[in-house]
Amino acid sequence: MFTKEEIKSILDNFAIAGTFSGFYPIDDGHINDTFTVVYNIGRKEMRHLLQRINTTVFKNPDELMANVDCVTAFLRDKIIAVGGDPEREALYCKPTRTGKKYYTDSEGRVWRLYNFIDNSYSNNSIESPEVFFNAGKAFGDFQRLLADFPIDKLYETIPDFHNTGKRYRNLINSVAADPKGRVKYVQEELNFCYARRNETYVLTGKTLIGDLPLRVTHNDTKLNNILFDKTTDEPICIVDLDTVMPGLSLYDFGDAIRFGANTTTEDDKDIKNVSLDLGLYEQYVRGFLTSAGESLVTEEVRLLPFASKMMTFECGMRFLTDYIDGDVYFKTHYPDHNLVRCHTQFALVADMEAKYDEMMKITENAYKEICGSEL
Repeated sequence: MFTKEEIKSILDNFAIAGTFSGFYPIDDGHINDTFTVVYNIGRKEMRHLLQRINTTVFKNPDELMANVDCVTAFLRDKIIAVGGDPEREALYCKPTRTGKKYYTDSEGRVWRLYNFIDNSYSNNSIESPEVFFNAGKAFGDFQRLLADFPIDKLYETIPDFHNTGKRYRNLINSVAADPKGRVKYVQEELNFCYARRNETYVLTGKTLIGDLPLRVTHNDTKLNNILFDKTTDEPICIVDLDTVMPGLSLYDFGDAIRFGANTTTEDDKDIKNVSLDLGLYEQYVRGFLTSAGESLVTEEVRLLPFASKMMTFECGMRFLTDYIDGDVYFKTHYPDHNLVRCHTQFALVADMEAKYDEMMKITENAYKEICGSEL
């Protein structure tokens, strides 16, 4: 753990007004070390967010911070243009005294400083349908505000992150290698994958022929990456931008449905508990289209149900691949943990397939009502 003197020595490298008075850690994150730091300017207390970037996970901080900086700067300009509050509605990186967006200390640790958004909170669970509606609205706003962002300015920091066809090929390669002799235990799961092989190339294929545009994607659309206003309960800001890069809006939408509209947890051992909550699906669709509907092409909207299924299938394949490889990527807490996770994802895929027509109808009705157009 860091001492007050150590934190101050890091902060001294940033251009901050006032006198440093203290700090406290924020323990919600699983990757980076994050601290609220407090400065006094006369009798006024100012807070900032100090973060150590985990360079074991994010090996190229230059590209990561270039992505974060240009996206947050673009968002701030958009927010200012419509009379919003850029101090509350967007993150931004505070410069070091040499003008850089991050500081590297003597031990090679990489630090950045963000604005602190007061009077806000985050959610770790969906306590009501309105919360999920607001989550959809928040990530829809993210897409809408960045709809005309020059995508060639972004680095692909994790190549092929949501290339489902490549995830399928990775699985096939692991089956061929069978490093732990586990393939014989997962024939049913593999047959499930083989039957859906051709679908893994749909989204990338439509991107190649121009039916789907590349956009800025967040790639970690968990509920707790949205800050809500304590007074109004409205979403105000998207945070945790380390995985921002070029991709499809469908990736973010589908992954949000995968984790948010499942009726149980990701590692429930009883797959009878797994199903898609159509009510929550509708809430998220409506929230998302309320914000982003006018900025999306028709094909993006038409494929929202498919993307929900495909991001779930992709995640299940990743769990299955890691199980075959010997649990080397995802952290596990007991034998077969990855296999249990795979089962919940595949059960959710199957339930989405059974409810696909209903998902499509919900999407069509919402789009017609909100955007005034037929799919």
